[in-house]
Amino acid sequence: MKTIGLIGGMSWESSAMYYQIMNTYTKNMLGGLHSSRSILLTVDFAEIEKLQRQGDWETLNELMVDAAKQLENAGADFIVLCTNTMHLTSPEIISNVSIPFLHIATATGEKIKASGLQKIALLGTKFTMEKDFYKNTLQQDFGLDVIIPNETDREIVHNIIYKELVVGNLVDESRETLKKIIKTLEKQGAQGVILGCTELPLLIKPDDVDIFVFDTTKIHAERAVELALNN
Repeated sequence: MKTIGLIGGMSWESSAMYYQIMNTYTKNMLGGLHSSRSILLTVDFAEIEKLQRQGDWETLNELMVDAAKQLENAGADFIVLCTNTMHLTSPEIISNVSIPFLHIATATGEKIKASGLQKIALLGTKFTMEKDFYKNTLQQDFGLDVIIPNETDREIVHNIIYKELVVGNLVDESRETLKKIIKTLEKQGAQGVILGCTELPLLIKPDDVDIFVFDTTKIHAERAVELALNN
């Protein structure tokens, strides 16, 4: 079994989900007392969030590259970045380490393509919804038609993530708001919705909506286990 290197802490609540999913999936696949081999490096999300607000992606690139190098030096066989938004830094990580990097959008795109869907809605932070780093992978590598909420709804989703979910605050009213936003996207033709923020699955479950739900946390964590077991 390969050793998975996890860059976590963005937020720690979602990183805990990664750890739980990976170990549960490993046990389900191998049985007995098996668990996942992993190394977790947790960064300080307060520092990360401040730099995001300031738009200082140069420093963010440096921090993520440093974290990836630490994991490589500690013996990780490949890198998993336990967050969607910070995949903006993935090109720098990939170019500065010698071990593989498992991209969350690639793992998600594989799952959506296998499901046979074509038009997909993307929810996440404003960075994830508005910048091209995520949508381009889905569109160019998997031929998917990706739609996002309107500007007002994007702001609402972003605020729910940063003001509530990253601090572990689950608000029923916000769940209903997200369900309405997803319903609007469904009316625009979305056959499924990507929960493109690792905190969103804390609030939205598959039974909450009428279309397919793609939980990127679960997809990414389980794909990491499959890669670790593929010797």
